[in-house]
Amino acid sequence: MAAPTAPFDVFAIKYASVDRPRQSNFLEPVDGDPDAPMPLDFFVWLVRGGGRMLLVDTGFSQVSAIARQRAFIKEPWDSLLALGVASAEIADVAITHLHYDHAGNVHQFPQARIWLQEREIAYATGKCMCDPKQNHFFALDDIGVLLKRLYAGEVRLIDGRHELAPGLELHRVGGHTDGLQIVRVMTSRGWVVLASDAAHYYENLQRRNPFPAIYSQQDMMDGYALIQSLADGDDNIVPGHDPQVCEKYPLLDIPGAFIYQIA
Repeated sequence: MAAPTAPFDVFAIKYASVDRPRQSNFLEPVDGDPDAPMPLDFFVWLVRGGGRMLLVDTGFSQVSAIARQRAFIKEPWDSLLALGVASAEIADVAITHLHYDHAGNVHQFPQARIWLQEREIAYATGKCMCDPKQNHFFALDDIGVLLKRLYAGEVRLIDGRHELAPGLELHRVGGHTDGLQIVRVMTSRGWVVLASDAAHYYENLQRRNPFPAIYSQQDMMDGYALIQSLADGDDNIVPGHDPQVCEKYPLLDIPGAFIYQIA
């Protein structure tokens, strides 16, 4: 495997949030008050460096926020524009999985190649979608857009580990969905793992108590070990929905946008 020529910069872009009771974010019983507030934040992530930009997930729109009663902040592509990145400049988009909050807005990035695990598209269009407990996390319109782009040759289906560039890797984890993937990035702080929904919160990972939306609990548990093996320490793991991300990393001075520099 070739060594990265230079470290990448990584940004977490918060675009929405929702209030939840603590117990709803864990499969097993929790310590303390199960009804204590434990908000869930929604992010997309930008990886930039070496003359390329990778957007990790595409979030959902304000229309979806209204339908699902989420507190909406800003369209993800508007936050990118505030950062000086036009959506047409994004050449690559990695979709970690096809749930509505990670795979909406794909049509806003018409120039991008879409990177997706083959097992995820099979899961999202297979017999598991006959189960309302699994299919309600998906938005059919989003899957339709993805399928149209697949037929147009704009989706790259991968199986397992894939190196997009030296220092930029995709790894299938599964667990939350069958084809969930994470992103490993070489930064100035060493290897950083964007865990997406392989770990919604730091506490899911630390306590081995997963978020209750699960396709395979065994894959989820194996995924925790994989995440920790790929990152240069637990401080370099970025969970998918934890508001602590907004406390741990510096907020960029960009009015109207909530963009945090991971590395």
